[in-house]
Amino acid sequence: MPERGSSDGPDYGWLYGKKENRPTSGSEDPEPTQVMPKIDRPTAAPPRRPVQPAQPVAPPKGPPSTPSESQGPRGPRGPGRKIRWGKVLVVLLVAWLVYLVAVPLWAWSNIEKVDAAPAGARPAEQPGSTYLLVGSDSRKGLSAAENKRLGTGGVGDVGQRTDTIMLLHTGDGPSLLLSIPRDSLVDVPGHGTTKINSAFALGGPRLLVRTIEQNTGVRVDHYVEIGFGGFVNSVDAVGGITICPTQRMVDRRANLRIKKGCQEVDGVQALGYARSRHVSKYGDIDRARHQREVVSAIGSEVKSPWTFINPIRYFRVNKAATSSLVISKGTGPIALAKFGLAMTRVNGSAGLTCSMPIADQAIHWDRQRALRLLKLVKTDRTADIPKRLCTPTGLPGVNE
Repeated sequence: MPERGSSDGPDYGWLYGKKENRPTSGSEDPEPTQVMPKIDRPTAAPPRRPVQPAQPVAPPKGPPSTPSESQGPRGPRGPGRKIRWGKVLVVLLVAWLVYLVAVPLWAWSNIEKVDAAPAGARPAEQPGSTYLLVGSDSRKGLSAAENKRLGTGGVGDVGQRTDTIMLLHTGDGPSLLLSIPRDSLVDVPGHGTTKINSAFALGGPRLLVRTIEQNTGVRVDHYVEIGFGGFVNSVDAVGGITICPTQRMVDRRANLRIKKGCQEVDGVQALGYARSRHVSKYGDIDRARHQREVVSAIGSEVKSPWTFINPIRYFRVNKAATSSLVISKGTGPIALAKFGLAMTRVNGSAGLTCSMPIADQAIHWDRQRALRLLKLVKTDRTADIPKRLCTPTGLPGVNE
């Protein structure tokens, strides 16, 4: 066996790392051993499970949900919705307050204004406020059919007389509604002693104000006049009023036919009741009492919460109250609002209703009693007015 490293045998030195024995380029192995490249084999996949056939899905019960019912992008219900309802309520409240203010201002802008301030000397300024309320027989705005229905007769302003003359005083004490009988015999400036309502026919509001101021010493701060149409519309606007006649009344001249006792009446019946004097015991005195009763009843109905809750009624009341209204220049919306508020109080514990003290049915004023009553009015001491001075008829000792 040849020795390792001898030249006679095959030399395997190249196999064992000897440099000198490595084959040279000239003596390369014609069939060198091929080295296979390394190939990454995929790991074995888990065994596949048999695919189960799809099961049918039952549709959900009830109506399909809408986006508003799901929480989705709009977020959960609750705080967001409360805020939106809060905004709606605020908007409605503001709109309602605007309506409550806008309607009276609109109505006031349509009222006729007249110059009622008399010329010459007048009583000095007095505490409180005194309104002269006049119910005229003006037919302004009434058609022939309406005049027939109301039993007023004629069309237009027939003579322009006053069926109602009242002083409304407001101040620190109770509001006072004082009737002055239209047939009262007084001194009318420039016309001598005559019936007080003739002052209106002879010189309009200015002469009537002057006559009242000179005969009473009370300064008239505001003048308010209402015609037949406005009177009727005001009663109908509040859905009728309650009156309590002490006897059955049938008066063709006033277009009136009512029974005795408390009852609901509409505008036409209320007007007839306020105008009637031919079937009553005290004539014009009773008529003045009926007028105060009607005016007070209207005020009681107007102050009902339903007037301010119901927008239709609220609009009708304001429109009716100003439909045939005439006020003095200088009487603004605030003064007129105070007038309306006072008229709602005269028939309760916070108000007084009475007639001018008179000595007889002629009608002459009872000077001593009248002066005492008027002094308390001029000094705004209505809380000190005794019952003997504030009576329904104005006659001494007669309180029926």
